[in-house]
This record gives sequence, C-alpha cells and structure tokens, in this order.
Amino acid sequence: MSATSEQQKQPSFDNAQGDAQPSSSASSQPQGQQEQEQPQTSQNAPAKLLQHFQANRIDSALWALRLLVIFFTVSYVLPIFTSQQSSFNKVLLANAAISALRLHQRVPAFSFSREFLARLFAEDSCHYMMYSLIFFSIRPTLLVLIPVALYSVLHAASYSLKLLDLIGQNSWWGARFIISIVEFQAANILKATAFCEIFIMPYVIVLTFMAHAGLMTPIIYYHYLVMRYSSRRNPYPRTAFAELRITFEALASRSPPVISKIIRGGIGFVSRLAPQPQPAPAQ
Repeated sequence: MSATSEQQKQPSFDNAQGDAQPSSSASSQPQGQQEQEQPQTSQNAPAKLLQHFQANRIDSALWALRLLVIFFTVSYVLPIFTSQQSSFNKVLLANAAISALRLHQRVPAFSFSREFLARLFAEDSCHYMMYSLIFFSIRPTLLVLIPVALYSVLHAASYSLKLLDLIGQNSWWGARFIISIVEFQAANILKATAFCEIFIMPYVIVLTFMAHAGLMTPIIYYHYLVMRYSSRRNPYPRTAFAELRITFEALASRSPPVISKIIRGGIGFVSRLAPQPQPAPAQ
C-alpha cells in the first residue's frame, strides 16, 4: 500500500434530499404500502454489499485485513483476548498479506529481469512487506505497530465510506462523522507515520545491543528507510527528514559549542547516508 498515492478526497456529507422526501404520488398511496417500501430498502443493503464484495474481491479482502490490523493493534494495547506476542505477530502477518495483494494489483507477472526487480522494489507495498519481515522475530513493541495501524486506519476509513455510500445516503451518520475526521487529518497521519519510521531506526540499534534483535536488523532496516526516502508515491518521509534537520540545526545554534559540534556531526553523518537524488529522465 502506498501511502500518498492513496490519499483520499475530503468526504462530503450527503444531504437528505430526494429519497427522504416523498413525492406527491407517494403521499397519495395508502399508509400500509409506504411502510412496506421502507423495510424493502433496508433489506436491499446486505444484498448490495454482498454483490459489491463478490465483484471487488481483492479490494474487499484488503478492507477486511486492514480491519484485522486495527483490531489486533487494539488487542496488543489491551491484551484481553490474546497475548501481546500473538497480537503483534498477527498485525505483521495481516500487513504482509495486504502488501502481497497490493503487489498483485500493481506489479505484472513475475519475470527474471532487472526491470522487474527495479519496479518491484520501487513499490511501497514491497517496502511494507519488508517491514513485516524485519520485525516478525524481534521483541514486540507498540512503536513498530503504529505505522502499520495508522495506514490501516486511513485506508479502511476511505473504503468504509465507499461502502456507506453504497448502502444509502443517511446510513450510519456517526461512522461518517468519524471517517470525515480521519480523512481531514490524513496529512497529519501520514506525517506521523513517517516520523515513527524514522524513530524506529535508533530503537532497532538499541534492541541489537540488548540482544533483542539480530545483527542484520539495523542494516536491513536502513535499506528500508532508504527505499521509503526514495518513494515516488509518498513524499512524507523526505519531508520528515527535512523537518528534523531544520529542528536539530536550530537546536545546534542555541547549544554550547561542544554539543553543537556533536549535533552538526550527527546531521552530516545522516546526510551522507541519504540516497542521492536521481536525475530526471530526458524528454
């Protein structure tokens, strides 16, 4: 799932005109006949949903998996039904399944070619699948689940709004209000996700020194961050790095010379690790 490519439009609340106002011919009908038509409309909603799920199986499966990610993330925070380790693993497994389905939608049939591999690793869905594989065998922590959960909340809300529109204009107004809040904060959610992905890097290094992660985990996660920084669909990782650099440079200007030198050395070290911008293709 790439995050920016799937940014949704602000939801607009449908008005209650048309279906909610009976016409002149409807008002002349007997009261019993009008009462029979209203339940018939509500009974059509499950049939519409079932027909939609059958016609859009992959998108519906993605929506269901994202709901599972949200559910197991809550189960991790409140381990009432399952253990934290079990909930942590299930979140990562569901995220890997989501990434696999998204890759199936975006990437053509597999082929042993350099072009195919370049296109594969350029997809955000491949990055998220790598993310699940990196953390599947480490010590469970909520920080690792936050990016996955935030993406799932954002995309599940967008698809839920589509399902509500399919059911009817005035259905579940409370859910529509919550979805409108989520989509109104979409930019902040994506920015928070990018910051979490950055802050996980020092956390992984600490886990490695504490023997809670493998020696290759920081190296693999560094390559993951490089791919996120170079993402074509999601500019928020680059924006987050730029904002962090501005913040630390301002901090260095107000700090004593020794601390300022350390901060500027860290900024230079991170800047050297950043991938070089690729030249634009010739027209």
